[in-house]
Amino acid sequence: MKKLLVYLKDYKKESILGPLFKLLEASFELIVPLVIASMIDVGIGAGNKEHVIKMCLLLILLCLVGFACAVTAQYFAARAAAGFAKKVKRALFENIQKLSYTDMDRVGTSAMITRMTSDINQVQQGVNLTIRLLLRSPFVVFGAMVMAFTISAKQALIFLVTIILLFLVVGLIMSWSVPRYGLIQKGLDGMVGLVRENHTGVRVIRAFGLEGSERERFSKKNDEQMKLQSFVGNVSALMNPVTYAILNLAVAYLIYKGAILVDSGELTRGQVVALYNYMSQILVELIKFANLILTVTKAIASGNRVEEMLELKPSMTDGSVREFKETGEHVVFDSVCLRYQGDSDDSLSDISFTALRGEKIGIIGGTGSGKTSLINLIPRFYDVSKGTVMIDGRNICDYSLEALRERIGVVPQKAVLFHGTIRDNLKWGRSDATDEQIFEALETAQAKEIVEGKENGLGYMVAQGGKNFSGGQKQRLTIARALVRKPDILILDDSASALDYLTDKKLREAIAQMPSAPTTFIVSQRASAVMGCDKIIVLEDGKIVGEGTHEELLETCETYREIYDSQFRKEGAV
Repeated sequence: MKKLLVYLKDYKKESILGPLFKLLEASFELIVPLVIASMIDVGIGAGNKEHVIKMCLLLILLCLVGFACAVTAQYFAARAAAGFAKKVKRALFENIQKLSYTDMDRVGTSAMITRMTSDINQVQQGVNLTIRLLLRSPFVVFGAMVMAFTISAKQALIFLVTIILLFLVVGLIMSWSVPRYGLIQKGLDGMVGLVRENHTGVRVIRAFGLEGSERERFSKKNDEQMKLQSFVGNVSALMNPVTYAILNLAVAYLIYKGAILVDSGELTRGQVVALYNYMSQILVELIKFANLILTVTKAIASGNRVEEMLELKPSMTDGSVREFKETGEHVVFDSVCLRYQGDSDDSLSDISFTALRGEKIGIIGGTGSGKTSLINLIPRFYDVSKGTVMIDGRNICDYSLEALRERIGVVPQKAVLFHGTIRDNLKWGRSDATDEQIFEALETAQAKEIVEGKENGLGYMVAQGGKNFSGGQKQRLTIARALVRKPDILILDDSASALDYLTDKKLREAIAQMPSAPTTFIVSQRASAVMGCDKIIVLEDGKIVGEGTHEELLETCETYREIYDSQFRKEGAV
């Protein structure tokens, strides 16, 4: 949590002025009981109406000045806390963007979302209250005790004992609560993950009629979280009643002793009222301080989780080479193995092949054969466990990730569009692309008619997740987004699965006819999608079981022949 405070450095002025104005407000507040004591002893006791009026006007002035100081302090505290949260969110978001796929798989999406939202909000609230109350409450408590000593040393001992007991209670409850609030936030990660999973798969859940079981699953998780929060909340809630009990007993004893001292002439009635007011101020401030401690306890637990994420360094080391020497052997896999973190077996084993510049490489195999794992190694989304992947004669680990990925156009399995215009989405491929270049890419991707059929054309607004487009339309637009970049390497990861065969064929032909056609990797379960490729790689259980042209594989690779026959061989044919 301490390391997060560096993000307050640009708000030093607010972090200083906020507590300063709070201390000014507290100073005026500590004067009030003395003014009231003077009003009682000098004004009311002596029948001096003029003195009473003066003291009343002084009280009003103290109130107005204190109010102005409080509002100013609140402004500075809110400004510092909001700015702090903004900088932490930015830093956390930037760090998440640097993480590799392996790191994200390990942390989990729900954990990252919780830290970015709930945890940072808790920390922001903690910073706000800390600036306002961390100095003010102790200042008032100890200030009231000091003022009590100026009135009566005997009575002030009651203040001293009371404050010691109260700080013991607060310290014990805080030391117990901090780790438990960390568990609560960790449980919230699981809740967010469950809700996110249900929201994403709501159609599947309804299709299989599993609403009831999912409700039970959610209720079970929710009940566990509620029990933990209730338990921790009940213990933390003891702070207010315990502090009230201690303070009220102290007030009762203070009044009892005060009455004896007034009767003996050691104290005046005004002084007893002043002591009572100081004890009331301590009561109010310690209740505030107790609430501050609860908030800070939650903030510390959340801050530790945010700090943990900020300190998470990418497991993938960035290279420094930004220049590419164009070679005939464009992409080379040399004895490549890939094992995902936590797995006991390799997902890819001994993968070796060469893709020449401008070739079309088809990658085919059954579900789970490792097709996507293989092509994820080219833009270095994952690092190999063994072997090397080379582009233009150099290990891809030597290249800068930014420079490497600028030369590669990737169309993932799941077509994803973002909220904004069609133009905004396609400019993800190349930020300075002109409308002419965008339409060129759309034409190649067989998506030109989609845009022309929409109101405002490229200015048509895309709903979140592209929900106002069909599956085939989204796939063609994501292909166009990759083509706008004019990549040296184009990866189509089963990205035409929603297209009809004719559109798929036109798409492949258009890509082949592009000027300076990229080296293209076509991942598909359709034999028709890879039949025309210069080279086809057949995968099974993470291993290459066949490599060659369509005709060669029909003769030499049983796996490929089975895939082809299952899709093209007519029933009853020999």
